[in-house]
Amino acid sequence: MRKTNVAASENAYYETDVSNATDAGAVASSREIEIASGSEIASTADGGTGVAIDLNSDMGESFGRWKLGDDEALLQVVSSANVACGFHAGDPSVMLRTLEYAASRGVVVGTHVAYRDLAGFGRRHVDAAPAELRADVMYQIAALEGVARSVGAAVRYVKPHGALYNRIVRDEVQAQAVVDAIRSVDDSLAILTQPGAVVGQVAEAEGLRVFHEAFADRAYNADGTLVSRRLPGAVITDPAEVAARVLRMVQCHEVEAIDGSIVALHADSVCVHGDSPFAVAMARAVRARLEAEAIVIRSFAPSMSDSAESDSQSAVTGAWMSVSGESDNQTLKPGPQMTDSAESDNQSAKTGVQLSVSPESDTQAARGRGLTCVS
Repeated sequence: MRKTNVAASENAYYETDVSNATDAGAVASSREIEIASGSEIASTADGGTGVAIDLNSDMGESFGRWKLGDDEALLQVVSSANVACGFHAGDPSVMLRTLEYAASRGVVVGTHVAYRDLAGFGRRHVDAAPAELRADVMYQIAALEGVARSVGAAVRYVKPHGALYNRIVRDEVQAQAVVDAIRSVDDSLAILTQPGAVVGQVAEAEGLRVFHEAFADRAYNADGTLVSRRLPGAVITDPAEVAARVLRMVQCHEVEAIDGSIVALHADSVCVHGDSPFAVAMARAVRARLEAEAIVIRSFAPSMSDSAESDSQSAVTGAWMSVSGESDNQTLKPGPQMTDSAESDNQSAKTGVQLSVSPESDTQAARGRGLTCVS
């Protein structure tokens, strides 16, 4: 018998129409959401398994003549993009160029807000006063929204970057400042963070939509935390292996930990780091593997041009994937988060993750949809 651990988050928001469902795997309507798994149930008209997933990437992080990542290539693979707002990376010209290409590809955009730390790429902790941090985040959101509007795009969510992301996992004061900034500029925006993060709890209390994420290319400990980057095997670089892990996360809502145990994983997002030489190949491999299983790739946050029905579906939390265009050794959007400092590693482990339904229930629900789980 395999050893099983539970480390997961429940959906922050979801719709239900299950009064006529006869069992856990039944779909009562084309817009039903499977609450137990954290996966969005797509319309059967999509011709797939009924599971819809978003591919998301951090981009717009070049600066002047310095280029980071292959945004154009990734924008041909993903369906949502987190765009840097000039504080940790990016500049006005890069923002405009990224948004123009994203709009031409029909890719939904979100703001990638950060500390004011260009020299440190947003990886250094800043003890900003709440009022200052609130103003900085407001400035970044407003700037990206304005540029996006000029190219016919609409910002749909906020994803904090690097050290700020990690800080507000546990710091309620800075978390409140970020949430206040979002609500002050545009309270229709959702926020993306890791399971169990303080900022997620604050955001929910303030009425914002919250999405959580896990990681495709990082090894997990048995308790659901990420293996420190200092340890062998912490980062997975083989595209085929990463694609297989993502498929298992999506179909069975679990991941194999570094010690061989099984961790139940109920995230709304799966992040794949995207700045390595294998970044684009990895993203393409993941998408190809999912589509081979008839899993639909689409954004969790529809654009303004979508129908009212699609817009209402944007409030639904579904499993979705993220492809990060940031440095692999940087503090990125973990769930749980890991950084390069032992102190931050320990703090991440302490924050932990929220418990969800049992992995047995997940497996039964997945099999009820006709999906094959890895035993």
